[in-house]
Amino acid sequence: MAFKDILYRVDGAVATITMNRPKYRNALSYRMLDELDQAFAEAGADRSVRVVVVRGAGGTFSSGHDLGTPESVEYRKAQNVEPGTIDAYDTFKKYNLDVHLRWRNFPKPTIAMVEGFCIYAGWMMAACCDIVFAASNAEFLAGFVEYMSIPWDVGIRKAKELCFESRFISAQEAHEFGFVNRVLSPDDLEKETYEFAHRVAENSPEALRFAKLQMNKAQDTQGFSNALEDSLGDYQAMMYLMGSEQMRVGGERRLLTVDLAVRGRKGERYGQKS
Repeated sequence: MAFKDILYRVDGAVATITMNRPKYRNALSYRMLDELDQAFAEAGADRSVRVVVVRGAGGTFSSGHDLGTPESVEYRKAQNVEPGTIDAYDTFKKYNLDVHLRWRNFPKPTIAMVEGFCIYAGWMMAACCDIVFAASNAEFLAGFVEYMSIPWDVGIRKAKELCFESRFISAQEAHEFGFVNRVLSPDDLEKETYEFAHRVAENSPEALRFAKLQMNKAQDTQGFSNALEDSLGDYQAMMYLMGSEQMRVGGERRLLTVDLAVRGRKGERYGQKS
């Protein structure tokens, strides 16, 4: 498969998947999600690969969902999925839940290397990974998203706080909440991430596979996968009641909740300073 929206390379036992739409701050389109899925499949089939690093090009991990760039609209139209049909449901579920669960259960360790913004679908992408390393100047935005891992990522009360308020959090806060493993200086992020990845790759693939399997099973015993599938239904109910256009800033490719967070960064909300 020739990739258009991602880059894929292998260095020894470490593969790197780079989201490569810097023009749109790596907004996650259906085409990018398809390409990410294919890259994971290639890394999974390559016995020389033991660890996968996921990152974004241009200094940003991901600005979130693609809400209507011309390329994305064209790609969706080409899929010829009729609204209001079971095919439409299956397509929505595929791109917003199924691929993420598949990446979460990917049989090799995965590391998200986060710099810049990590918003909504970007959070979903990072949440699929086993380990998250972040630059100290990275910013994270959680919300009620389709792959609703956030209560598991930071705990119920923090998840409510973040989703209710719509506020960017720093890498340090994300670390304190339990979502980020290590916060590193921007200059050290790449070096430290890849040194860690190569150290992990020194383990046997069997040890890595079963360690990850056991920990994912422990999470699933607590109801993780079932809860996420159930939550997708609530998300779709919200979309049905509100309509996707009512969830956006008029005339812009931005969700209202994200706009609140952006206004907060500018010091335009109660008690927040830029």
